[in-house]
Amino acid sequence: MSLQQPAVFCNMAFDWPALHWNPKYLSEMLDGKTIQFRLGMKKMDAAPQFETECSYVQATLEEFLAWSSGLSSCFSGPFSCYDSCKYWAYADYKYIAKIFEDKTEVFQDVVWSDFGFPGRNGRESTLWIGSVGANTPCHLDSYGCNLVLQVQGRKRWHLFPPSDACSLYPTRIPYEESSVFSKVGVVNPDLKRFPLFKKAKPHVVTLSPGQVLFVPRHWWHYVESIDPITISINSWIELDADHEARVEEAITRTLVCAIKSAEHPGSAGAWLNPTEVEATSHEINLQYLNGAMSAYLEYQKAGVLQHRYPSSHRTERMMSASCKRRKTQVMAEPEDNKEADFPTGKTEEEQKILFGPHLIQVLPAFQETSSTGVRVVESDHRELISENEGGHFGKLHCTGKQSIMTNDYETLADPMHSDTSANSSQTAISTNDLLDCLVNPQVISLVTHLLLEKARV
Repeated sequence: MSLQQPAVFCNMAFDWPALHWNPKYLSEMLDGKTIQFRLGMKKMDAAPQFETECSYVQATLEEFLAWSSGLSSCFSGPFSCYDSCKYWAYADYKYIAKIFEDKTEVFQDVVWSDFGFPGRNGRESTLWIGSVGANTPCHLDSYGCNLVLQVQGRKRWHLFPPSDACSLYPTRIPYEESSVFSKVGVVNPDLKRFPLFKKAKPHVVTLSPGQVLFVPRHWWHYVESIDPITISINSWIELDADHEARVEEAITRTLVCAIKSAEHPGSAGAWLNPTEVEATSHEINLQYLNGAMSAYLEYQKAGVLQHRYPSSHRTERMMSASCKRRKTQVMAEPEDNKEADFPTGKTEEEQKILFGPHLIQVLPAFQETSSTGVRVVESDHRELISENEGGHFGKLHCTGKQSIMTNDYETLADPMHSDTSANSSQTAISTNDLLDCLVNPQVISLVTHLLLEKARV
């Protein structure tokens, strides 16, 4: 858990039954059950294609496979209005515990316990099924870290360290708890509008079947499917720092809902992400905020929170249950949280991460590795191949983000470097412009510390 950079684990999941979760198998398991697919355009616009701008259909996996294959039988189905040559489809955030609630035996096919998390399996995991081009906008997850198993097809991950936050122009519109989006279309950036993006440090890796990617806390990521059908399984691992992050998210929710709800209904587009059911009332949001603060203070009082993140970037404990959006955990009593202790007090030499053929470091663009036994060769297509004398271990694509959610920030973003034009003084300030400043994660972090100090007094 001291690894604070993305890495790919090879040969860790070769014997997991979940690797046999191909489309045919999943179709049989779902047995005609419909699931929601998000549809977006296959285009390279400079602006991100947020979930609020996508279309949605309810369909079976069989219908999705027929549509993505271009079969004529789908012309009358739920995808009939969408040309598979122009659109991609994504069944994302499908919690395995819910879609397979009547087939709980499949939970054992996912063996996260092999990574040192006893009892963690498919019940604490999420399934992703997409067609070529399917993607998630660049964002960071407010809670935890992430383990991702690639089951079928390949996905390309564009990762940016937390220190690149200002270069990514964070926004909370569209709003969803636990996700801070970037305004930048990272694969085709508008550098005139977002000039600071030139300073970003991309780490790009193509994840192949059987490989597991570790995404550290607060690393930004944009993910795209590059094969006709891709299937992935992930699990978010909760961390001690999430207690404070929940307070930050509660403050953000309170401000966003209060201000956007006061806005004239016809003055702006959709601001609530489809993953959020509704804009909760101010009273409910305050209850949530108080619950989050109480949970944090109780946790700290119990002595479980040894070092207040981010004064120490080393996480020594981990929660056993995870979910990207689990607001109800804020209200849970501290004793309900099961923990897995990790050894501490290791020497610097013992804590050294040994990269090699089975643990591949995801490097910044154009950086070579020589001391780990992994040789990185750059091709004309800027495609990096990781290999050693033992053979080929997968592709690393390095083309090209300290966290804005922590105390290790530099200075707040320079107003002159906003995404507005040079004549911004003549442009009317919108509600979203105001919110971008008010709920900037750095500002929210400061407010959180002030509120917690007030609560302690």
